[in-house]
Amino acid sequence: MNFKAFLFDLNGTIINDMPYHINAWYKILNDLGGNLSYDKVKSECYGKNSELLERIFPFRFSDKEKYEMEMGKEKAYQKAYRPQMKLIDGLDEFLKESQDAGIKMAIASAAILFNIDFVLDGLNIRHYFDAIVSAESVKISKPHPETYLMAAELLKTSPGDCLVFEDTPKGVDAALNAGMKAVVITSLHQPDEFTAYPNVIKFVNDFTQLHDLILQKNINQQLST
Repeated sequence: MNFKAFLFDLNGTIINDMPYHINAWYKILNDLGGNLSYDKVKSECYGKNSELLERIFPFRFSDKEKYEMEMGKEKAYQKAYRPQMKLIDGLDEFLKESQDAGIKMAIASAAILFNIDFVLDGLNIRHYFDAIVSAESVKISKPHPETYLMAAELLKTSPGDCLVFEDTPKGVDAALNAGMKAVVITSLHQPDEFTAYPNVIKFVNDFTQLHDLILQKNINQQLST
């Protein structure tokens, strides 16, 4: 498949940090009286932070209160994760190869810019990405397709020419709703959790298993010249 653009989720896809987010939310939500299991918190870790809080505690908190809890959670997450921060194996080389092959790339995440900047600047990979779509960019987060459709529009690429890299069923659902194929990084979820999504073309543990995508792109370019 000759994709023209790669759209990357952030958490769990570029970095393997989802356990740190889950742990931070687990403490906050249960301190607020949520009485939630770890697995329940894990299943709710998608979309915007304000949406998560509203799902668990409908109509309980004002926008100001939700923002304050969101920033408290993200600061706790960053403090815990910063010493462990690194790219998922093989991604640095994969990004270089993709850029050299002329593939456009974007971050398309439900994370806030505060966290996106934390990762892109902390790992010095901002220069690979031609566009960034964050929680602040969209009205409705994943599994709504707006995040991925906006990324495609910013890259001036049709949805069918975009390949999404995701780690969660909700994210893959967003790609499906946007008319895009997806590769799943199994950092948090296993293949049997994605049986409802026909747009998944591959499951991988990390990016060392994805160099064939770039090889095929280069072959197609050579055949067209």
